[in-house]
Amino acid sequence: MPRPEFQAPPDVFYNESEARKYTTSSRIIEIQSRISERALELLALPNDGVPKLLLDIGCGSGLSGETLTEHGHHWIGYDISKSMLDVALERETEGDLLLADMGQGLGLRPGVIDGAISISAVQWLCNADKSSHDPRLRLKAFFGSLYRCLARGARAVLQFYADNVKQSEMIVTFAMRAGFAGGVVVDWPHSSKAKKSYLVLTCGPPSINTSLPKAKGENGEMCSDDDNDDGSSDEDGDRTVGIYERNRSKKRQKTKKNGKGKDWLLKKKEQMRRKGHDVPVDTKYTGRKRKTYF
Repeated sequence: MPRPEFQAPPDVFYNESEARKYTTSSRIIEIQSRISERALELLALPNDGVPKLLLDIGCGSGLSGETLTEHGHHWIGYDISKSMLDVALERETEGDLLLADMGQGLGLRPGVIDGAISISAVQWLCNADKSSHDPRLRLKAFFGSLYRCLARGARAVLQFYADNVKQSEMIVTFAMRAGFAGGVVVDWPHSSKAKKSYLVLTCGPPSINTSLPKAKGENGEMCSDDDNDDGSSDEDGDRTVGIYERNRSKKRQKTKKNGKGKDWLLKKKEQMRRKGHDVPVDTKYTGRKRKTYF
């Protein structure tokens, strides 16, 4: 059976029937709990006994939010499916719930969130469910708003299922362009069923605190790319930790139309003087942009 994101848009696929079926499945509950625990572990929150304000992006019916509540944290849940949020309200989840499309941006105040998790949601942004949807613009809006709302030094852990390497690279690229540092941690990389990818992002430039944790291998043991003793190089699909550089785009410098700035004007005036024309003297106002008068 194809994955849900290939069958219908999330607000259509997760209707009332599917939302209740998803929430009452013991298998789904177990998987969600296990992934949420791992995401919270990768979030590496300080163990100071102070509850944190976290985001649960694509919270659904609140299964992953229950893990955050059990650890004593406050959380805000985002989801585009009204049916999923209705089930979450019936279950009396502790978090604040918002019906919103993460592809339009999160719309939160800057620096107010201590951390964010997302379970099986980010890959939905790679699909154009409407004619107005551009996956690249939606990823840019999402990661840009996520970067702004996180406190400096805070982490975001986004578990996702990429359809292919190109899709995974697109997600990581837009995260790095937003200003994040970090990379992808892959648990159980050699298992077709248990393999899980986590995009671990830190808000701010790279530092000692932004180093990625090791991935999990067989029997829950930690592993990394350094564990290969035979000197052979892994293919992209077998890597356990991928580190990416922070790549924030530079602002474009303002240039005048056709490149005709002050230097061009002074050069032109000098040419006119050589030809014997009457040219006004150069002053500090030469070449300055005039104000617009109404």
